[in-house]
Amino acid sequence: MDTKNLIPLLAMPLLLLAVEIGALLISLPVQASGVVAFEDPSSIANPVIFIAILLVFTALLLVLIKYDLKKVITAVIGISIFLTFVYIFVALVYASMGATDLATVVVLVLSVLATVLLYKYPEWYVIDGLGILIGAGVASIFGVSLEVVPVLILLVLLAVYDAISVYKTKHMITLAEGVIDQKTPILFVIPKRRNYSFIKEGIGKLADGGERAAFIIGMGDMIMPAILVVSANVFVKGWKLAGMINLPAIGAIIGSLGGLAVLLHFVMSGKPQAGLPPLCGGTILGFLVGWGLSMMV
Repeated sequence: MDTKNLIPLLAMPLLLLAVEIGALLISLPVQASGVVAFEDPSSIANPVIFIAILLVFTALLLVLIKYDLKKVITAVIGISIFLTFVYIFVALVYASMGATDLATVVVLVLSVLATVLLYKYPEWYVIDGLGILIGAGVASIFGVSLEVVPVLILLVLLAVYDAISVYKTKHMITLAEGVIDQKTPILFVIPKRRNYSFIKEGIGKLADGGERAAFIIGMGDMIMPAILVVSANVFVKGWKLAGMINLPAIGAIIGSLGGLAVLLHFVMSGKPQAGLPPLCGGTILGFLVGWGLSMMV
């Protein structure tokens, strides 16, 4: 593998680590502010509800892509991103300022500014920087809202769904291509060359030599492993390293990096790959090893 491909590939584990560590840090203000996705974190119905919402949203986007309703796609995803920022900043701001009128104004201003920045200047480093915040924030909210068993069920279901949607029905490829064509900022973009510009080129254009100018990885591929990391750290009681992170969470992080390594091996084939099977599988395996070790401490 040449340096041109090696350096961007090495950036992906760093992005995953940034999301996971960020999620652990954000989980503290999320818990303090009381922001949750589900009222009962132990309910087995929660993963089913999650999958159902995902299917509805995916179906909506596929219909919009089919009828080439680009402005509607942009609006739907833009509103979703704005609302995501609202939840994240509510957790961060309310935890420090309290649920005051001033805090609400700060939340709205920050959410608007972040969303506008993503859409008015969607350069790859802006997308990746705010993407880490989005990924960490979403993972922390779901991680503190779901106990470990519901999360394990969710990751298994998502891995199966991702494999079917990429290799069997292939509708996830259609969805990804539609999102990429719109230059929608819900992907992590890792350029292969210094002068690459997502604004000017997107992903569709090819660099010299017939290779794409950047690697991409879905935001969901980074978020899902981080959900288990946070859930393990919040709900599994026991010894914590420096009083901050326990062995099951550490194991999940290491496992997710192993799963990412497997994914990147197959990505080099040049064909679209389902990210969640190796990522979720590695994260679950790592969690189980960490959990087993924690029983012996």
